[in-house]
Amino acid sequence: MNLTVLGAGAWGTALAASTAARHPTRLWARDVAQAARINAARANAAYLPGAPLPDELQIGADFEAALAHARDGLVIVATPMAGLDEVLRRIGTRTGGVLWLSKGFEPRSGRLGHEIARAIDPHARVGVLSGPSFAIEVARGQPTALVAASADAALCEEAVDALHSESLRIYTSDDPVGVEVGGAVKNVLAIAAGMADGMRVAGIAGGLPGLGLNARAALITRGLAEMTRLGVALGARPETFMGLSGLGDLVLTATGDLSRNRSVGRLLAQGLPLARILSELGHVAEGVHSAAMVLQRARALGVEMPIVQAVVAVLDGHITPARALEQLMGRGARPET
Repeated sequence: MNLTVLGAGAWGTALAASTAARHPTRLWARDVAQAARINAARANAAYLPGAPLPDELQIGADFEAALAHARDGLVIVATPMAGLDEVLRRIGTRTGGVLWLSKGFEPRSGRLGHEIARAIDPHARVGVLSGPSFAIEVARGQPTALVAASADAALCEEAVDALHSESLRIYTSDDPVGVEVGGAVKNVLAIAAGMADGMRVAGIAGGLPGLGLNARAALITRGLAEMTRLGVALGARPETFMGLSGLGDLVLTATGDLSRNRSVGRLLAQGLPLARILSELGHVAEGVHSAAMVLQRARALGVEMPIVQAVVAVLDGHITPARALEQLMGRGARPET
């Protein structure tokens, strides 16, 4: 099976590298100069430093050539959510099936990936690939498990045939809505967990009680409840959120040192302004871009998401992380379920 990965960021490059030894794989970079640098160095120094790329991996900036490569195979879109609509429109019906790695709600419209795809072509063979995965670990061949979700069962099986390997385990799901909600909301919750971690470190440094690991565990657990409520309201199944794209991705992103969204929260708790954090981060932190849309869609559906609401208030500069914690802890008692 021929595979084309559209997007030469960290995740797209890592996934293309992991499949190139088993399937003819082509990695498309939007920028001609970037494609040339990656090809010459056989490494993507900007996004995956220290991870050599296999000789078998084809790299280029010609979109039509990349699409033609996978005309009867599988196309994987690895752009940020803001670019998914454009890329899907460029692809049209010229491939056998499309999966996207994009996580989040589209900043302009608040749509999830499946909603974007359905607006373009209700009959397209599309789905999402998600789960707990730091790109550098996939590039190194470290064990990782993902879930391919689509209403098209045959497409899920094609994803397994294309991607399943000794180091990459692919599960399948027929609940793309739940898988996408998990991938979107966990980034916002990771910002909250990062703020808790930042305040814990600040408390230790100042000789104060500060926050402990108990607080982070509470945020993750109650955040999972918020995620599930929103997902069910959007048509997902609650059990999906106990799987890889829900609990699994949330735990990784909220606790892992490689998490960009957690880093944003941690630095906010240290008092750094958001603009500086994003400038120095150098990579997209999807939770920052989708937080407001998560809250907007929740409110439209009458879904209560106090942790997400607190994150949005901090990102907008209305309150400090410490004040957000006070508001969350000051909420009235209620049944857990």
